[in-house]
Amino acid sequence: MNNNHQALWDECLRLIQANVTEQQFKTWFAPIVFESYSEKEQMLLVQVPSSYVCEYLEQYYVGLLSKVLARVFGSGVRLSYRIVTVKAQRNVTVDVESDGVTLEAQPTTRANQSPTVLDAATPQQLNPQLDVKKTFQNFIEGDSNKLPRTVGLSIAEHPGKTTFNPFFIYGPSGCGKTHLINAIGVRCKETYPQKRVLYVSARLFQVQYTDSVRHNTTNDFINFYQSIDVLIVDDIQEWMNSPKTLDTFFHIFDHLFRIGKQIILASDRPPVDLQGVKDRLLTRFACGLIAELEKPNVQLCIDILNAKCRRDGLKIPADVIQYIAETANGSVRDLEGVVNSLMAYSIVYNTHLDMRLAERIVKRAVKVDNHPLTIDDILEKVCRHYNVEQRQVFSKSRKRELVQVRQVSMYLAQKYTKMPAGRIGQLIGNRDHSTVIHSCNAVEQRLKVDITFSDEIRSIENSFKLKK
Repeated sequence: MNNNHQALWDECLRLIQANVTEQQFKTWFAPIVFESYSEKEQMLLVQVPSSYVCEYLEQYYVGLLSKVLARVFGSGVRLSYRIVTVKAQRNVTVDVESDGVTLEAQPTTRANQSPTVLDAATPQQLNPQLDVKKTFQNFIEGDSNKLPRTVGLSIAEHPGKTTFNPFFIYGPSGCGKTHLINAIGVRCKETYPQKRVLYVSARLFQVQYTDSVRHNTTNDFINFYQSIDVLIVDDIQEWMNSPKTLDTFFHIFDHLFRIGKQIILASDRPPVDLQGVKDRLLTRFACGLIAELEKPNVQLCIDILNAKCRRDGLKIPADVIQYIAETANGSVRDLEGVVNSLMAYSIVYNTHLDMRLAERIVKRAVKVDNHPLTIDDILEKVCRHYNVEQRQVFSKSRKRELVQVRQVSMYLAQKYTKMPAGRIGQLIGNRDHSTVIHSCNAVEQRLKVDITFSDEIRSIENSFKLKK
């Protein structure tokens, strides 16, 4: 074999560059440095800047690498990574077996192989805990998510350097919050492999904190989280009744924020509705950007389904796509679950993907509401019951009967819709969220002691059922 192994590696890079995008090559392959090649052992050793690069290459590009190496170095070559950091080095070896087939246009998925660590003397490496399948490429943009997606992309490209810190995302379950915050983390890690990016659920954070208290290692726990460059925490509403966890997170948050590290938080409600969270933390949540991620409308659901079909090579009739989009209640999880079930039934029972099969699947997988209640529906029924006009409800009048209509409307809106309190207040007389919370509490207390009032509310709720 030619002794100019560096030239052979350069040829490998040329072939790889022809088969990936410019950004992919720049991020994952350009930083790789050729170190040596042993003809006796058929071992190619290259240097990579971090363990994350090694793991990412093994997960997504091992097929491409194996074919390129087979073509240039010959079959049977083994690839070894030396992770070079400021403090130490280590080797990670991945065996790549090739049959010399033609290079594919895109990188293949992960092979069933695991790296072997040859040198355990390494600095602590951080697993970002990201779902690398949740990216911006497959996060379909629509009216309900355009702002959060645009801001998230800006943060991923310039973490900690924008005015959007912290970035607080809220919205109902199934609207894509977890996907978006993962996409931010994945893009950030692609662009800045050296940064310490970490995704953690609020539940896992709380478990870790509890364990640190039990083992008297709380300082280590706090020091670890204060070393993160981009901290992503999901479902923080689960901390509302955990004051000690919140106090600990406050110190972590305050430190990261002061030194310019990026913080991304996700919740099913806005900060003002996080009951039990102290003002000192709420004000910090609100000092960056708060963005609502709404449930996708029918058109966005159709776009999401069509994108999934293209990505997975599925062929689903347009009328079936339309039906699924209209009945999934704006939940991305429901959309994907229905499509997966459709494919499974179609394969197992050898049936066509038609409307009949879709109706069967949707009936089992999705809680269908053909006539979901809206704020307008609720206002109409309440105003009719109390014989008042909606324009009076929207006025600033403090007459007792109008206050009661507003309070009942807000209470029923919170009960029958999934809107946050702030949004309900805006739609019912342009009131703030605290007015909505007060109104709901007032109605609930009165229901406990006033039988006549309870009958009135029951009568209004029965009119909702007649509507359906």
